[in-house]
Order: sequence, then structure tokens, then C-alpha cells
Amino acid sequence: MEILTEPIGSIPRPASLIEAIRDTQAGKTTAAALEAAYSEALRNTIEHFEQTGSPVITDGEQTKPSFATYPLSGLTNLAPDGVIIPFADGHTRQLPRLTAAPFRYGVHAATFLQAARRYTGLPIKQAVISASALSLLYPTEPIAGYSRDEFLADLMDEAEADIRGALDAGAASVQIDFTEARLSLKLDPTGGLLRSFVALNNRVLDRFTSEDRQRIGIHVCPGGDHDSTHSADVDYAGLLPELFHLKAGRFYLQMASEPDRKRVLALIRQLLKPKHTVFIGVIDPIDPRVEAVSEVRDRVLEAASVLPVEQLGTTDDCGFAPFADDTSTSREIAFRKIRARVEGTELAARVLGSSGKA
Repeated sequence: MEILTEPIGSIPRPASLIEAIRDTQAGKTTAAALEAAYSEALRNTIEHFEQTGSPVITDGEQTKPSFATYPLSGLTNLAPDGVIIPFADGHTRQLPRLTAAPFRYGVHAATFLQAARRYTGLPIKQAVISASALSLLYPTEPIAGYSRDEFLADLMDEAEADIRGALDAGAASVQIDFTEARLSLKLDPTGGLLRSFVALNNRVLDRFTSEDRQRIGIHVCPGGDHDSTHSADVDYAGLLPELFHLKAGRFYLQMASEPDRKRVLALIRQLLKPKHTVFIGVIDPIDPRVEAVSEVRDRVLEAASVLPVEQLGTTDDCGFAPFADDTSTSREIAFRKIRARVEGTELAARVLGSSGKA
């Protein structure tokens, strides 16, 4: 039998690329040198991804400034003082603020997929940012001549184009990064903000056929940046019932670092619908220790004891470096962890196959 396994997305950038980015920002090198560094990082990342044995790979997000802000590259109608996201260790990330109409993506995700395709024949998964995350760009004070409803209409069109472009470019699957979902319950414990986010993302998903939506997934986690999180203290029980209202076929859920996995797995079992595939996190990117293959196997078997095996997949809890400057985890450790996920999932599949469970 087979159990699907996929990465979340990001891989730590090589030191040479980070240095090239900094040198370019400081005016110490040329744009052409930076492009060469991007290309080499992409080629090297895909080569190492293939060596892990992963049946599905990503581009490692090597050329994205971050998983959230790639569509904003080149835009001139933004100010730097947008929404601030605090992490448990005290550091923050800040989104920009939209200053004028119209809202358009500067870059679409299909460009990353097309660049990666030059280096591999393996299936490629493409991550995109959620419409709900980008909705936070609109300021509290309305923009003159550009209402929030007009902004959201433009955002819906752009988010649809981002997903559709990746599907049309041949993505094996498209993963919508919805990491603000759990954080929303910290910002608004009533759940109103979460429900509004789900409704917004469903407005995008409604534009796709049921067949398309089987290739579209939702990723949630408590954040993962510089070995810290922004919402790990928020109970899954408040998130999952709303999350499974999303009209997607795949769900990628942080689980390896969850303190009470069996309780959460039982809740997922209650919410699971027949056409859902749930990818359970079996690797913790924040933990510097590389999980043993046997440990991954046991996490998969634990999930399979609760969830239907035919609807089960495995993944990593989060990306390894969602922001370009995050070097808290080395590339070597990231790829070793991915290999452990692949081998541990295969081992669990053999165990389940020999036991006759299907």
C-alpha cells in the first residue's frame, strides 16, 4: 500500500544566496549576480530534494522574499507600517500597508513553478499565500476612492489567478498557506475573525471545480520563524471545526509538535469528509534533532489507528524557512528531516500493508 507524503514548502537558503541578497540591497553587487545566485540556489535545492527520495518536491521557496509577500514584489503602492505579527520569543514580522488603488499581484506563483521545472521531472507542489492573509494589507482607515469591498473584489481575482496559473502550469497540487488561521483565534478568541477568513478563502475556492479542488490544499500551523511560533498556545479544538468548512480537498496539519496528538486526531476523524485527504505533520522543523525513521513510522501508525488510511498522508509541521533571512535551521538538517519523513512513511506503509489494513 502507499501513503502520500509531501513537503510544506520552504528550505533554508544557502549562505551564498543570503549574502548576495544583502550585498544587492547594500548596492555592493549587481542584479545579474543576484539572479545567478538565485538560479544556483534553486538548482542545488532541487538536486538535494531529489536525493531525499521525496516523491513530490517544491522549489524550496528559494527566490521568494517570504511565503507571504512574494505577490508584492515590485509594487509601489505600499507602505512598510502594516499589521505586526508577534512571535513567542519576542521578535516580530510586519506586513506592508496598501496606500492606493488598485491592488494587483506583482508576481504570480506559476513563475516559481516554471523556473523549478527546468531542473526536475518530479511532481512539483506549489505553495501560494491565502487571500485572507493578503486581506490584512488594507488599512483600518479607508483608502480614498477605493473601498474595502473594491479591494476584496480585486484580491479575489488575483488569488484565483495565482492558484489557477499554478494548476495550469502543471502543479501536482497547490497549497494555500493559511498560517494566520490559528493566530486569528489569539487576536479574536470569539472566532469571528477566523470565520471571516474562512468565508474569504471560500469565495476564492468557489471559483474552482470540484475536480480542481481535489488538487488544492490548505496548510495551517502555529507559525514557524527563527525557531519560534506565534500561536502554539491556541487549542486546535477552536480551529479545526471552522477549518474543515473550507472547500478544499487536502489539509496539511501541524501535528508532530502537538502535545496531545490523539485528542486532535480524534477530532479530525469527526470532521473528515469522504473526499478529504489529511496530511499529518510527522516532522517538527523547529526541533534541531533529526527524527529517527522509527519515530516517524510510529507517528504515522498512531495517525492510522484513528484516521482512514486511504485518506491519510504525511508532511512536515511547517516550512523550514518561510522567511528568506531565517537561518535557524541548516539546509543539511532540513534535508535529513525530509528523508526521515519519506523513509518513515514508507516503513509505516509496509507495516500497514502487512497487517492487512487498507
